Amino acid sequence: MKQLISDRFRGFLPVVVDVETGGFNSETDALLEIGAVILSINEQGRLTPGFNLFHSIIPFQGANIEQAALDITGIDPNDPYRAAIDEKEALTSFFNDINDAVKSEYCSRAVLVGHNAHFDLGFLNTAIKRNNIKKNPFHGFTCFDTATLSGLAYGQTVLAKACKSAQIEFNSDKAHSAIYDAEKTAELFCAIVNKWNDLGGWD
Repeated sequence: MKQLISDRFRGFLPVVVDVETGGFNSETDALLEIGAVILSINEQGRLTPGFNLFHSIIPFQGANIEQAALDITGIDPNDPYRAAIDEKEALTSFFNDINDAVKSEYCSRAVLVGHNAHFDLGFLNTAIKRNNIKKNPFHGFTCFDTATLSGLAYGQTVLAKACKSAQIEFNSDKAHSAIYDAEKTAELFCAIVNKWNDLGGWD
């Protein structure tokens, strides 16, 4: 019988999230991209990346955008080919897909997985409040932080270095894209959880 992911994480569905922003302050700085990877357990009982979600987002009215942040991410907020959509529309679509996954996996709600997860969760929670969104699938403060977990498992806290230690391919030229970083964080989280299981930490 296939193991259920709801049995592994106390009824929570892990969803790896990465955001790209206009700075470090969730109250004042723009949310520019959001990417996510839904996780699942395969027939062999291994935690694996499932399907991806991604949206480019139009900065909210009055949002601050630091040039230093754009220099890191390479995002041009005015590029028409970004196909960016309104922040509330993006989050509503994002949450609808996650809620569907939560139900299909027999979970009670989602839990955010991120590299320095409280940064991503902070921007997400602030955007939820700003847009008066009621149906938030994520736990409000609990999260799994792969920076901490990879520090324990591999002695590395930087995403690129942790991936290298876990023998996960990492292309620095693609980094700082929300979906690429979410994909690599998902691979890293799965590697850590599966390694722990292999060592007898959970069955």
